[in-house]
Amino acid sequence: MRLKNRFFWIAALSAFFLDQLTKYWVVQTFALGQTLPLLPGIFHFTYVTNTGAAFSLLSGKVEWLRWLSLGVSLVLIAIASLGPVLSLWDQLGYGLILGGAMGNGIDRFVLGYVVDFLDFRLINFAVFNVADSFISIGIVCLLIASVQKPTVDSRRLR
Repeated sequence: MRLKNRFFWIAALSAFFLDQLTKYWVVQTFALGQTLPLLPGIFHFTYVTNTGAAFSLLSGKVEWLRWLSLGVSLVLIAIASLGPVLSLWDQLGYGLILGGAMGNGIDRFVLGYVVDFLDFRLINFAVFNVADSFISIGIVCLLIASVQKPTVDSRRLR
C-alpha cells in the first residue's frame, strides 16, 4: 500500500521534529532571557517565552491558540488523508504548516507558552522559532501552488 501525499507527511514530521529539537536545545542550553550574539546587532539566539501566536501576535491568548493549533492540525491531516492527491507544492505547504502548528501546539498544551529564540535585531523583529518559520514557508509554498494551478477557461464551459 502506497502512502497518499507522501511529501506532506515527510514535510510535516521533519518540520515538527526539527522544531522540537531546536526548542529542546535552547531550553537545555540557555537561561530564560539569555542571548547569544551570532552576528552582533544583526542576529542572536535569545531564549524567550511567548503566550501569543506567531511573531508574538495575540499575546496572552494561549487557551484559544492551543485549540486553534489542534483544529488546524486535524483539518490538515484530514485533507492529506481523505482528500485527493495534492500537487507537490500543496503537499509541502500544508505539511510545513502542519509541522509548525503541531510544534507550537504541543508547547501550548504542555508548557502553556511557546519557546522562541530566533532574534533578528537588524530589523527589530519579534523573536520567533523554527515552527513559525515553517508556517511562513508553508504559506509561500501554497502561494506558489496557487499560481501554478491551471485556470479554467470560462469560454470552454459554455
